[in-house]
Amino acid sequence: MECTKRTTFSEHFLSYRTKILSGFTLGLVASLVFLTLLFFNSSFKIPKLQVFLQGSQFNRNYSSSSSLSSWHFPFSSFSSNSNPNASVTPLHTFDEEQQSLAREVNATNEGLEKGKTNLGNFTGNLLDRGSVDEVGNFSVGKGNFSENLLDRDRVVKDGNFSVGRSGIDGKGNSSVAVAVEKSIERIDEKCDIFDGNWVRDESKPYYPLGSCPFVDRDFDCHLNGRPDSDYVKWKWKPSKCDIPSLNATDFLEKLRGQRLVFVGDSLNRNMWESMVCILRQSISDKKRVHEISGKRRFKKKGVYSFRFEDYNCSVDFVSSTFIVRESTFKGVNGSFETLRLDLMDEKTIRYHDAEIIVFNTGHWWTHEKTSKGEDYYQEGNHVHPRLKVLDAYKRALTTWAKWIDSNVDANRTHVFFRGYSVTHFSGGQWNSGGKCHKETEPIYKGHHLRKYPSKMRVLDYIIPKMKTPVIYMNISRMTDYRKDAHPSIYRMEYKTEAEWATAEQHQDCSHWCLPGVPDTWNELLYASLLQYGKGNWKT
Repeated sequence: MECTKRTTFSEHFLSYRTKILSGFTLGLVASLVFLTLLFFNSSFKIPKLQVFLQGSQFNRNYSSSSSLSSWHFPFSSFSSNSNPNASVTPLHTFDEEQQSLAREVNATNEGLEKGKTNLGNFTGNLLDRGSVDEVGNFSVGKGNFSENLLDRDRVVKDGNFSVGRSGIDGKGNSSVAVAVEKSIERIDEKCDIFDGNWVRDESKPYYPLGSCPFVDRDFDCHLNGRPDSDYVKWKWKPSKCDIPSLNATDFLEKLRGQRLVFVGDSLNRNMWESMVCILRQSISDKKRVHEISGKRRFKKKGVYSFRFEDYNCSVDFVSSTFIVRESTFKGVNGSFETLRLDLMDEKTIRYHDAEIIVFNTGHWWTHEKTSKGEDYYQEGNHVHPRLKVLDAYKRALTTWAKWIDSNVDANRTHVFFRGYSVTHFSGGQWNSGGKCHKETEPIYKGHHLRKYPSKMRVLDYIIPKMKTPVIYMNISRMTDYRKDAHPSIYRMEYKTEAEWATAEQHQDCSHWCLPGVPDTWNELLYASLLQYGKGNWKT
């Protein structure tokens, strides 16, 4: 007979054992959850959005008094694939490795429906139409994204966090500040963006007065003591379409690994310095923008190149007053200066393969030697005893056009010719007491403007005959309005009354203050690339 010995436990003991096991199981599950969260958190680095929620619930009706002060945004840029009306532009520059990792951050429509912010659903596309059109009370780092945030030139400031076109000051816990702007769309090719008017724009200039160290002192009117500043508060508005402000980050991204070269006289140097300053303003580490030879002044003839290290690109200036070659001729009575209308300047090797080339020539064709045209213009071994300046200008541009067609790859290079920039000398010319001092407002009525420059009619004749597409930047009329924006007497800093008196007699009413009108030329260059560009500029 078998005996089975049973061991029994008291009810109190069983209850105690159950509690021990339940506590152990609970602890094990919690540990596994914690380790899982830790694993996913360490895995989701750039470009994922890391969000930690404290507490068991998040108020879906997130009010403007709440702030996501614990949010961090570990990304350097957004990508827009769907909405043509909104883009997100980084205001900080990162190195190439970070940029290759940091491309987009997403959010669902649910997460950005008006009146609610649903953090658990930050997985759709931030730029979906309807997600950003009405952001409601979405707040970040002590600041509110208002419904007007998408206005291109509006700046929204709340608390310690500001959002705007030209800059951000974020003192909350956001690691990267971003601005939301209207998307950059391709402009209708039928729209003449050079036909329009100047309108006030309080968001200008692109860079603060006196802030850019690469503006030649002759153009830095503010540092030279000009007391007014309204001349920088104007924007060009085409009559039949809209153009975007120059998005420096987008411009540099499209220029990555390429070269933009300005070729021409000191007016193109004016434009070149403007472009360098606009693009430099978008760079966080200004030391990563430098002239490759270390030069800081650019008035002497030569070739200058600004390198933007973060984008592996350069913005260059090639001094070429006439585009064609300045020369000498040995005659019976000795040597004398000539202008070879049949040969290009020797510096063409420095820019023929650039991705974007902006040419100009015009102002020096009005000087005494060129306008008189006696024993100056040369073709082959023949020096013309007399040749009218318009005829000489046409021959020079014909030489330029033939060179472009023979030496520039139209499939990769964008060619521009910037038109004649109108002067505003009153009572004389640049060398005979002409003045524009104390002009503080533009011309408002079109009937006060001058006729279309005859030299540009020559260009109108030449360009259609070329096989290479050339974009003509017709800025003559738009500059004619701006009698207020020249350096006039503010070409240098004057220390004595005698210097001031001399300045009154030698005013500059042909070049432009910087910041100023050339910034708008570059805005129109950007718009033209969006309008007609190839390669990166198509997207």
